[in-house]
Amino acid sequence: MAVSAASVVRGPGEIAAMVVDVTRRMFTTRFQLREFIEQAWFITSVTLMPTILVSIPFGAVISLQVGNLTGQLGAQSFAGATAVLAVVREAAPIAAALIIAGAAGSAICSDLGARKIREEIDAMEVLGVDPLARLVVPRVLATMFVALMINGIVIGAGIGGGYFFTVIIQGGSAGAFLSSFTALASITDLYISCIKAVVFGWLAAIVGAYKGLGAGGGPSGVGRAVNESVIIAFMLLFFLNAVITAIYFQVVPPPGL
Repeated sequence: MAVSAASVVRGPGEIAAMVVDVTRRMFTTRFQLREFIEQAWFITSVTLMPTILVSIPFGAVISLQVGNLTGQLGAQSFAGATAVLAVVREAAPIAAALIIAGAAGSAICSDLGARKIREEIDAMEVLGVDPLARLVVPRVLATMFVALMINGIVIGAGIGGGYFFTVIIQGGSAGAFLSSFTALASITDLYISCIKAVVFGWLAAIVGAYKGLGAGGGPSGVGRAVNESVIIAFMLLFFLNAVITAIYFQVVPPPGL
């Protein structure tokens, strides 16, 4: 029992220590432009198609639910405002978090895990090269950048899907949909959405790197590390989303209150 209790404490503690180490190196090491571009392109290649495939039905479901709800309440003219509020404030960052943790985080974990079992990481340490600064920091920065781009794609697809299903499918007013954008949402909602996406990308990349660098036991160990990284990233991102949202509501009260 003591061993299992120690492992329960050691895991989160090591992740927290790696978060601190990687974040410090982001500001103290030289920016690697070439590695950043290569990793950003790699992460984009594994997340772009899932983003497109997820954002369209994601926006459609939200728009249908919001359209039915506003119609039942007799507030059809606010369908645009509620759709924008739901997509910008919560749906887009959550979709970006799921895609980043599921696709980008697992790709980073498998890449670093393969390097670990081939003993490339050990060779770098013997040569005096810091693996965190050389391998992890560029991947974290690239993931943060791509997460911000994914958030924008989901927002655009969600609002476009909301317009299509509210105006074309459900016969709503196009003018009312567009004019009500700012009734409930504000520019601060867009800011917090972008901040969430960047923070989610930062955390998901670090978790993936942590599990990848700790992989062992051959290819099967890398597979287990990938699965664990996705699960841990999902739990942390949803918890972090709740914390950020709670703080946001305290700092920026909703309009009209």
